[in-house]
Amino acid sequence: MKTEVRYFTKSGNTKLVADAIATEVGKIALPVSEPLTEYVDILFLGSSMYKFTIDKAVTDFIKENAQNIGTLVNFSTSASGKSTLKKIKKVANLYGVNVLSEEFYCFGHFWIFHKNRPDQQDLNNAKIFAIEVMRNV
Repeated sequence: MKTEVRYFTKSGNTKLVADAIATEVGKIALPVSEPLTEYVDILFLGSSMYKFTIDKAVTDFIKENAQNIGTLVNFSTSASGKSTLKKIKKVANLYGVNVLSEEFYCFGHFWIFHKNRPDQQDLNNAKIFAIEVMRNV
């Protein structure tokens, strides 16, 4: 099963989670500026909420790579307590991309909120999530 990991981050929080997931699935996490060069069965895609939405770079990535995505697996971080799953599903549906209903979410450090997050426990949980996805998809 072909798997890839992509992410978008402004603070570095989502990259930490992306790297943890990538380690578990034997890949290197790459930013969404790196397109998919071939079809992947599972794409772990990480993002965060910025002003109550996802960054345009994430929506552009989904649009431009839709034909190469089998199943998109969402993971996200934010200080707000809101995951990106609903926003990702909305965009993915526009381009016919299947999105797994399960996701990984944890808090991310921003300003004075959620200092030191994601922490080691969050990263361990992200690895467990990746293992479960690979077993069940």
